[in-house]
Amino acid sequence: MDKIKKELLEWGQAILVTLVIFLIYNFFFATTTVYNTSMFPTLVEKDMLFMVKRSELKAGDIVSFKSDLTLSARDIDSLNFIQKLLHHEGERKNLIKRVIAVPGDSIEVKDGEVIVNGIILDEPYINTVTNKSAYYEKIPEGMYFCMGDNRFVSYDSREIGLISGDDMIGKVVFRFMPLSKIGKVN
Repeated sequence: MDKIKKELLEWGQAILVTLVIFLIYNFFFATTTVYNTSMFPTLVEKDMLFMVKRSELKAGDIVSFKSDLTLSARDIDSLNFIQKLLHHEGERKNLIKRVIAVPGDSIEVKDGEVIVNGIILDEPYINTVTNKSAYYEKIPEGMYFCMGDNRFVSYDSREIGLISGDDMIGKVVFRFMPLSKIGKVN
């Protein structure tokens, strides 16, 4: 009888520790997968990323956020088996972009240049010419201006407007797949 009690206690402790670790992980961390080319060459399709959820964001950070776009049946078909279990048609799509301007900044995108607080940004990470235009005299508190590195194909703040901090999922800090490219994401 004591052996059964001891075993039940050990199982209970193991379950409790697992539950605590799971809750801590889900509160502070997240993972995501890159599904398109809007962040090329920094990130490519099928890159798997580790993110910190509750982090102060600054210009240059790569973030994932919930967009107003929704997953289509075609999007669901492109997912692997496990991802299909976790997502459903009509769910808001997560996008991955780079923070370009933060609350209090002014930003203007015109004639292929990105100007933040009156200074033309040097952007060695972009892949294509910056097209389209946008202007915000002052980014409001809790909002962010984000763009993809592959500007010609990226659907970002130039079209969808500012991104609410409430929709931010996390800041990308580490690529864990593919193994050949494992490491910190700059």
